[in-house]
Amino acid sequence: MARLPALALDSKGLKRKLPGYVATALMILVTILWTFWSVGEMYYEGWWGPWYVKLRYLIPAVMCLLLTLLALAWPLIGGPMIILVGAAFTAWWWGPRLEEGVDIGQLLALFPVSAMLVIIGALFLFEARQRRRRREEGWAHPEVWLRRNARYVLAIGAPLLAFAGWSLYWLPIVLTRQDDGIRAERFIVGDGVSLIWAPEGPGWNWKQSWGGYPSWNRVALWGVPPAGFDEKPGYEDRYATVADMAATGLCRYLSEGGSRVMDEPQDVWRMPTADEIMRSLTRHGENAACLDDGAIGIAMLGRAACEKTPDKETPLWAPDAAPIYYWAADEYDENRAYYVSYNGAFNSQPKSWGSPRHSYRCVRDP
Repeated sequence: MARLPALALDSKGLKRKLPGYVATALMILVTILWTFWSVGEMYYEGWWGPWYVKLRYLIPAVMCLLLTLLALAWPLIGGPMIILVGAAFTAWWWGPRLEEGVDIGQLLALFPVSAMLVIIGALFLFEARQRRRRREEGWAHPEVWLRRNARYVLAIGAPLLAFAGWSLYWLPIVLTRQDDGIRAERFIVGDGVSLIWAPEGPGWNWKQSWGGYPSWNRVALWGVPPAGFDEKPGYEDRYATVADMAATGLCRYLSEGGSRVMDEPQDVWRMPTADEIMRSLTRHGENAACLDDGAIGIAMLGRAACEKTPDKETPLWAPDAAPIYYWAADEYDENRAYYVSYNGAFNSQPKSWGSPRHSYRCVRDP
């Protein structure tokens, strides 16, 4: 009978600690998820240019880790910070996308790394209250260092393991990429297709003054007066079409050598189709044998069945440049156009989408 009060006390203590345990576990999980995303994007999308370009992809993971450590040390401060960050990220991410309608699948996928932070922050606030009560009751930290710091060890160690594991997968890929340094026009014999690809300049990776590359829409409407990437009268409320890309697209105005954009159509170069890009992907100088099996044109998102995984290598790509996607001449619908990734994945984006990662490369027949 004498043990009952002790058991009751232990049960009460566990209930008091449970919100803190749950908040800590969930925050570590969120940090691991953001670490996987950050490291994966750094190797997949950001492996080019100086080191600061690569390291900035780790900012989300580092921020989550710092928030975790702050909340563990001072939950009364860390809790509100986590709530603020979670609410701000959710509003930033979903604000522009609500106009396109809510995608339930994407909403559920992003919940663990966005809105759930608000719940975690609230749990840490509750933990701050319980810590104060425990201190008032004479609670003291465990004497054993590992028990006293177990949460910090897990908070730092778990993301580091995720970083190391993901790096073991990616480093052999990015460190063995082939780059012959040639940025001139290239004749590429693909899988059932042979094309000459434009040299660096207006027909390939033409970076604009604002730091990115033109959208599919701007490339397609280049020749509409006034020629250029400026807004076009009559297209304020509608997108360009595949017919526009063929008639007024920038590629049509490229000089024969591909180094200049001419005032009149030259009809030498054109935009490649998604199928042509896919069939021209390579890995270590050999064609990757990527066949989409008719998937492009009937799906918005997919990956080609490649005999070997292609990579961001010459002669098709510039490994030291930002773009990892090429716009294709194809459209998914009247609002979206296809693009192909260097690894054989394909998707569609709004035709007005402009991004430092989306570029294009004109082609011509041999």
